[in-house]
Amino acid sequence: TNRTRWAGLAAGAALLVSVAVGTGAPAFAAPVGAAPATATATAATATATEPEAELPPLDPAAIRTALGQRPAADVTGAFVRVTGSAGGFQGASGIGDLATGQAVDPDGRFRIGSISKVFTTAVVLQLAGQGRLDLDEAVQHYLPGVLPAGFPPVTVGELLNHTSGLPTGSDEMWGDGSTAWFAAHRLDSWTPQQVVATLDGQSMSFEPGTAQQYNGMNTFLAGMVIERVTGHSYAHEVQNRIIRPLGLHDTSVPDADNVRLLHPSSHAYLAVTTPDGDTLPRQSTGGTSLADVTEQSPWPWAEGGLISSAPDLDRFISALFKGRLLPPSVQEELFTVPDLPNDRNDSCGKGPTSRACMSMGLERVEKDGVVAWGKTGSRPGYTSGVFATRDLRRKAVYSLNPTGVVGAESPYASRLLITAFGLTGQAHSKVS
Repeated sequence: TNRTRWAGLAAGAALLVSVAVGTGAPAFAAPVGAAPATATATAATATATEPEAELPPLDPAAIRTALGQRPAADVTGAFVRVTGSAGGFQGASGIGDLATGQAVDPDGRFRIGSISKVFTTAVVLQLAGQGRLDLDEAVQHYLPGVLPAGFPPVTVGELLNHTSGLPTGSDEMWGDGSTAWFAAHRLDSWTPQQVVATLDGQSMSFEPGTAQQYNGMNTFLAGMVIERVTGHSYAHEVQNRIIRPLGLHDTSVPDADNVRLLHPSSHAYLAVTTPDGDTLPRQSTGGTSLADVTEQSPWPWAEGGLISSAPDLDRFISALFKGRLLPPSVQEELFTVPDLPNDRNDSCGKGPTSRACMSMGLERVEKDGVVAWGKTGSRPGYTSGVFATRDLRRKAVYSLNPTGVVGAESPYASRLLITAFGLTGQAHSKVS
């Protein structure tokens, strides 16, 4: 659906497993499955104790080569930042500002799309660890009257690990998924209440807790639960629980009408072939007209509206994995994947035998026995990801600027991530 592109559901998460590598295995394979993710899950989960392959050494030359293979027509700029006790690297490719010729700034800010979901999950898990909400309690308990009356009880935990079975809502605010539509509507915004209201008249996808389907609607509701439980805005809670304590100076939850992006790593450009009233700055490269969509509404909010930088995301995931943000009673939820079927979620693999690959807030990915946990995100003109081994020996943040909407940049992003973890393989197919 259209929302899967603009909210980062397809171009983000799916790029890791939809791009075949080497002998035809996924770039990172989905897990067989671990213990169900519930509030009472023990720390001795399969994902936490299974043996992993030795992390290959960092190969800066290979990363430089991968960066240099940027498909210029599909990606105007890109960078990758690798840190951890096993070595570091930072590099960039392309142009950050076509109007001035300024280079990509790996320390600059970018729209992180669905990586926002990790921040949202961290706040909910904090509240659960403090006893202020129950992951096994129904969403309807905290948000009475918000979900359609005929829907079965859906727990807060099922929102976080995408096993709610909720429908995805209307495509109205996501448009037709084209670059021209977004360029014309980039300043439009909708409230979380308007988004959730589009569930009216739709049917559940499956019984809650019986399968996993990645669905941004879950995180809109999680943000609303945060506000109802705390009595404060979502932005206030993220600021006071994560951004300020960790000193994340580049990270923010902007208001829906705040379209600015100060000190960007790169400008965002979309290839637009139809008129949009000539209201957007445009550049031409290789005969293609590119609309500058760096300024856009961050209305996806708790689901995909945050702004951050590579240094901030590195610091955030380090603190999250080290237990600095969550009490031990809920920390393991980050690394517990429910042993359930995957339902129409290509990021976990395809076919009737594919299994869940997402925990509460993170996605587990694997290649050649090396396991990483993290999240991808996408907003028009930005595709990004942050991943780390659980011991933090290797962390990687990347961001690139796609000009289209069909995922043509996905093989390139996959190569960057694979080489950042010292792995090899040649991507040879595209996201469907």
